[in-house]
Amino acid sequence: MKTIKRISFLLVLVLGSLTGNAQQNPMYTHYMNNTLVVNPGYAGSRDALTITALHRSQWVGFDGGPSTQTLTLHSPICNEHTGIGLSVLNDKIGPTNNTSAFFHYAYRMNLTKKSKLALGLSGGVNIFQAELNTLELDQQTDPSFQTNISNKVTPNFGVGAYYSRERFYAGISVPYLLQNGYSEVIQSNGNTLISKEQRHYFLIAGALFNLSDNLKFKPTTLVKMTPAAPIQADFTASFIIADKLLLGAMVRTGDAFGALIGFNITEQLQLGYSYDWSYGLKTSKYNQGSHEIMLRYDFIYASKKQIHSPRNF
Repeated sequence: MKTIKRISFLLVLVLGSLTGNAQQNPMYTHYMNNTLVVNPGYAGSRDALTITALHRSQWVGFDGGPSTQTLTLHSPICNEHTGIGLSVLNDKIGPTNNTSAFFHYAYRMNLTKKSKLALGLSGGVNIFQAELNTLELDQQTDPSFQTNISNKVTPNFGVGAYYSRERFYAGISVPYLLQNGYSEVIQSNGNTLISKEQRHYFLIAGALFNLSDNLKFKPTTLVKMTPAAPIQADFTASFIIADKLLLGAMVRTGDAFGALIGFNITEQLQLGYSYDWSYGLKTSKYNQGSHEIMLRYDFIYASKKQIHSPRNF
């Protein structure tokens, strides 16, 4: 009985990822350390050549649960007004897999001596595949699952704006502007099932407060919006101890809550881990939560006078 429920729910997830009534983009508990993936305006904002690697295993123990890997690098070039970056993403859920590679460009303007506004543009490709006929179905003749999607390559581009100060940032972005179609399937009832990318809107913000010489408070949020789906928001409250250790808690509306821990191994190398548990989904009965690990390194400092190490945003 548990196996039947798992398969049934997985089918809902697969269909939801293909139709227009669900959010498609992967989620990250370390969104505050993976900003380039959702906002191209972030490129070059750390005034360093920054490389970030992240792995997320979602719904551990649930067959076909999402698995996501991202690799990003970005840096200012030529002058402090230009930033470039590259992001590579691989996201697998059940029989579907999406791989993307995007180039990011940001033009950074000094609004005041202490604040900047960056306007970003990204462009790249998504490679989508779905081995739908490998699923075990009650009705093997269901036309919705008879046609695989093999290495469907679609171009896309995104835009974003990123405002930053030393102790505050906020950004708004649309990572994928084009709503590319993958396939159309005519069902037995005459309805047409259309699989396509959906446009998502992101709002991100964070701040830093000094509570004492050795204790800082860092609240952050990420709000995700897409048509015909509920607005979802991540709220995270973190404490930074002696500029070395980060301890935090998060809640994702309608979905999960969890905890984060991070450690600045050096001024340039940061390691982070998080665990979250889905409370709002039926999958919570069949999985052991979600794990995420993040590693970030700042290779080159653009200007030592402007750097406050370690960087908090």
